[in-house]
Amino acid sequence: MEYHLQTPLKKGDIKKLNAGDIVYISGEVLTARDEAHSRILEMDKKGEKLPFSLKGAVIYHCGPLMQQTENGWKVISAGPTTSDRMSKMTPSLLKAHEVRVIIGKGGMEGIASELKDRCVYLAYTGGCAALASKLIQEVKTVHWFDLGMPEAVWVFRVKEFGPLIVGIDSNGNDIFGKVRERAEKVLENLRR
Repeated sequence: MEYHLQTPLKKGDIKKLNAGDIVYISGEVLTARDEAHSRILEMDKKGEKLPFSLKGAVIYHCGPLMQQTENGWKVISAGPTTSDRMSKMTPSLLKAHEVRVIIGKGGMEGIASELKDRCVYLAYTGGCAALASKLIQEVKTVHWFDLGMPEAVWVFRVKEFGPLIVGIDSNGNDIFGKVRERAEKVLENLRR
């Protein structure tokens, strides 16, 4: 199936998605990598308010290449980064915030149970950085630029961002996990 979603997202928006479905997103998307995840969790621990809302949010694992112009920021490149690096921080993030979609590449090992009934993981093909930049209509703002350009939280307005593949759905189905299991069986048979 193919779905076109508009942010902010509700739980019902993601409950209908199944692993393997194609999704396009319009609305607001926030980038966040390792350092941004760490800062979010630090602020949560201290009871501090974030400068952006994660309620119904889409987090994009992306370290964009940006250019400052007289009219603000221009996106040069905005491809996905490897999501598995954020796997250990994601459970705490999801417990504290109503993030509904995570976009990235490569999957997130061992995270399917944490996403269950909360969130979905959408895979975006690596190497599509130039295409992704064309789907970003506006750079709304940037937070935590002190972390550096790729680690800052960029708030983008996107239209029909995708195609994205549901890699892990909210029922715990994990395409990446199934591929890993098959690969392990093949390796095991080769070793015999």
